[in-house]
Amino acid sequence: MDRAGTVYYGNMPAGVISEDEEGFTFIYNEEYMDAQHPPVSLTLPLRNEPYQSRVMFPFFDGLIPEGWLLDIAVQSWKLNPRDRMGLLLTVCQDCLGAVSVRRIEVPKL
Repeated sequence: MDRAGTVYYGNMPAGVISEDEEGFTFIYNEEYMDAQHPPVSLTLPLRNEPYQSRVMFPFFDGLIPEGWLLDIAVQSWKLNPRDRMGLLLTVCQDCLGAVSVRRIEVPKL
């Protein structure tokens, strides 16, 4: 796991999204599923198995701002607009709506 973020639904940690050389992975927290909370997206129904994709999951990609707001974020934080995980972890800590993503500091080995 090279980069990761905790995905919150409201103030409840729902799961973890991560990126490594193979692509992206999203997995729900067991506690979140046991409490029968709703899925973070209808495209990512609750399940024990991780979701994996070579590209950013469309739901999470949709949380990233577009247009002039993306331009401001890219300029303010000196981000690469094609680095979808970097954008997600930087600008989606306080999204509109119920879902947010907060960076997890992964120790380098």
